[in-house]
Amino acid sequence: MNALRKHLILFSFISLPLTVTYATNDVPSYQQALDQFIEQGKKNRSGSGYNPDDKAVMERFEQNLRKKMPHPGLKVNEIAPDFNLKNAFGKNVRLSDLLKNGPVILSFYRGAWCPFCNLQLHTLHKSLNTFKKYGAQLVLVTPQKPDNSREQLKKDQFEFEVLSDLDSEVMKQYRLYYELSPELVQVYKKLGLNIEDFNGKGRNVLPVPGTFVLDKKGRIRAVHADINYKKRMEPKDIVRVLRQL
Repeated sequence: MNALRKHLILFSFISLPLTVTYATNDVPSYQQALDQFIEQGKKNRSGSGYNPDDKAVMERFEQNLRKKMPHPGLKVNEIAPDFNLKNAFGKNVRLSDLLKNGPVILSFYRGAWCPFCNLQLHTLHKSLNTFKKYGAQLVLVTPQKPDNSREQLKKDQFEFEVLSDLDSEVMKQYRLYYELSPELVQVYKKLGLNIEDFNGKGRNVLPVPGTFVLDKKGRIRAVHADINYKKRMEPKDIVRVLRQL
């Protein structure tokens, strides 16, 4: 049993609810889906599995990370660094090549194990047709290994590129990179989540979830990056920027 399937079984209480619905206008609402997800979680389980000591470790880590990274991510009007990463099927994908065809929505996520990332990916996928109306391509970057991304794409039938940042250089270039503390790693492992199963040995690293809207010249026209991993850029905000390009 591979890491993704094993983790989804162990963490079935935080997997994406099948009954989540989305806004019926041009694009779905991430916040609406998140609210439904949390409400269903309250009905379907008695607790998160984290005891008070675990929660204290998580809160302490977040506080320290906020001090270390008070303003994560590149800023509006900066030029997005070019990169060349492998997708889920081993093909090299270069950002500058993608930009030749139009704007790029570039989003960094933690991995297939993260329920909030999965919620975001579903809202983005449901927004693809609207993004395409403005000539935009959606590209996801994650530290997880390509085989985990490939399984995720097949399972959820996502129709966008997922690229693996296996040496963490792109996360660093976009000012999103951080390392988990040994304490937090142990908390995750206790509940059946081993980040190294997804990223590779010795790689307890993640990006601050961040989304960048790039124009054809690679200039960042909008950005959302937040230490609070439940907060993500809304598709409607992406569309608002695309309309102006």
